[in-house]
Amino acid sequence: MAFMDKNPSYKYNVGPQHPVDRVNLDNLQKFLNVLNRETGYEFRLPTEAEWEFACRGGNRSKGYKFSGGNRMREVGWYCDNTGETSHPVKQLKPNELGIYDMSGNVWEWCSDCFAPYPLEAQTDPVGPSEGRRIMRGGCWYTYSTFCRTTNRSKSTRQDYNLFTGFRLAISSPIK
Repeated sequence: MAFMDKNPSYKYNVGPQHPVDRVNLDNLQKFLNVLNRETGYEFRLPTEAEWEFACRGGNRSKGYKFSGGNRMREVGWYCDNTGETSHPVKQLKPNELGIYDMSGNVWEWCSDCFAPYPLEAQTDPVGPSEGRRIMRGGCWYTYSTFCRTTNRSKSTRQDYNLFTGFRLAISSPIK
């Protein structure tokens, strides 16, 4: 958030390695506009399908319950190991793709909105653009069940709290 006037995170969760929290989608969009303009790249929120693919370890997936393992304590921050706050990233084990903290620490916004999963298999689906937004990953305040790779949550675009952050995808350089 160096491009912005201030970091919205709760005062105890601020630091160069901490995830940014207390982010609603309106403020996140402002940040993305500035980031894309300043860097010349197209950063965006991942779709729910992209987020889950990365969380599960992509093509290297070993089928773990959590991103990077079957023991939440080893791979993510949740209510049993946090001391009731988020933690700097890269303190626990990464997943098969080398990505840290996809289970726990902060809920992460996705670009699409909530809808029930279709019955038929799909490749790289995109959810609806209207409605309550998908959030994935669980957070430091939740039980491990909410941090599983399969867990989904939803929220309105104006919502923000100590548990809500984001992870970005990059599409391409802006032409």
